[in-house]
Amino acid sequence: MALLTRRKLEGIRLHSDTSGVTLTRGRPTGPGMVLTALAGYLAPPLLGLGAAWLTEQGRITVLIWGVLLLLVCMLLLIRNLYGALILLVTGGAVFALIMYAPADIQQVVALVAVWFLLFGGIRPIIELQHKRRRRQARDSDADQLARLTFLPGGFYVFFFLLVSVASVVFGAYLMNPL
Repeated sequence: MALLTRRKLEGIRLHSDTSGVTLTRGRPTGPGMVLTALAGYLAPPLLGLGAAWLTEQGRITVLIWGVLLLLVCMLLLIRNLYGALILLVTGGAVFALIMYAPADIQQVVALVAVWFLLFGGIRPIIELQHKRRRRQARDSDADQLARLTFLPGGFYVFFFLLVSVASVVFGAYLMNPL
């Protein structure tokens, strides 16, 4: 999102507690900063929804190659050893999946990854609210958004959760239409 809003992307850091930080440079206020702050919690469920759509369309190969491309792009921007190691291991596993796994195994792995992205977006939001309640997350994306806009941080936590749950519901519908 930083690149789409013309902010300068300095790098990405991934941490072992599943959190991460995107480092950008540009105006500290305005739509670019707002959209960049929104993207962190919304990206996993929305990527999961897109992956669910590709899976439903039978485009497993496109999905897997897209994941590999995304991992390579992230590797170019990663700024810590742990993050680089995780991306290399994950990229290697995805590449091995593409090269050596039969189509039915690829489909199963793709489905597991889709569900992981869809449900994986909910837990960090709940953790964020717990930290906010204990006043341990004063610089969270929700609190940064509250400072950038007229809406309170709690609204953004609710919005993140709403988008995540809606993505799970719609993703489940796409992959198992009635």
